[in-house]
Amino acid sequence: MATIYQVAERAGVSLSTVSRVLNGRKTVNENLRAKVEQAMQELNYRPSSVARSLATSRTDSVGVLVSELNSPFFGDLMQAVESTLREADKHVIITVGHNNLETEKDAVEFLISRNCDALIMHVEAMSDDYLRDINANRVPISVVNRQVEGLESACVCLDNERGGYLATQHLIELGHTNIACISGPSKARDARLRLAGHRRALAEAGIPWSEQLYYEGRYQEEDGKQGLQTLLSRNKPFTALVCANDWMASGAMSCARDLGMNLPYDLSIIGFDDAVFAHHVYPRLTTVKNPIYQMGEMSARHILNAVYGQSLAVKTLFDPKLIMRESTIFHKA
Repeated sequence: MATIYQVAERAGVSLSTVSRVLNGRKTVNENLRAKVEQAMQELNYRPSSVARSLATSRTDSVGVLVSELNSPFFGDLMQAVESTLREADKHVIITVGHNNLETEKDAVEFLISRNCDALIMHVEAMSDDYLRDINANRVPISVVNRQVEGLESACVCLDNERGGYLATQHLIELGHTNIACISGPSKARDARLRLAGHRRALAEAGIPWSEQLYYEGRYQEEDGKQGLQTLLSRNKPFTALVCANDWMASGAMSCARDLGMNLPYDLSIIGFDDAVFAHHVYPRLTTVKNPIYQMGEMSARHILNAVYGQSLAVKTLFDPKLIMRESTIFHKA
């Protein structure tokens, strides 16, 4: 199999000239370009990723660091990133951080050691300073579902506070005043923002906040089950339940049915994300749409622009949207 060095020798040009031809640079003299193309044809040369890397100091690979793998949310994110980059002839290397600082740092070092040209990250434990340092001194990054001061153009996120507000406001508009909440983990920024939106909607409606109607989960289905059982055990009545993601909402729905509740008449439940199963559970889940696929696509586009010189339109802030289905119902006082 012919190499880039043999092409350069056959064409009588430098390795850098072959590199510029392979990368479509318009600065190459047309006579030299013709010699290189003829040499490639005569040698039946097919550019390899290794050769391209040697010529351009790039590997055409992007590292992707996500929090978990066992979630439709991250499945959509990875699919969007991979398909967007693949269309541009780039490849992805995926690793997991598990929302743990040392694990996230190890994952970053692994991806950098594999000579990734850039990193796309959904991380919780890393500080903003650490992320800024990676971007400034290691490799370009794009951050999903998080705002980092100084890296605004590299951050693609949802207005999570407004999403939490919309969920609770919807229940209030349906006449509910006793509203319980199963939040995500307090260490997660998006969970804190969604909870802040929930509390803002309550305050605007003159509904006092009650710790008795609050349970902190970890975004897992089991947290929805345990959360509902805990809330009910406190003997403080509620007619509606806000869950910080659809997994916990589905767990709460399953638990409610096991306890003999008639949903949504005995309890209205709303989730967050609009996961693929939200319209398959019964009753179909009212939720707040989190456009993670589009966010992943935009994050990949940012890298294509910043690292590979493309000029793609990039949207960095997404608005949540209420998706009304049958798991919430009007409450008669």
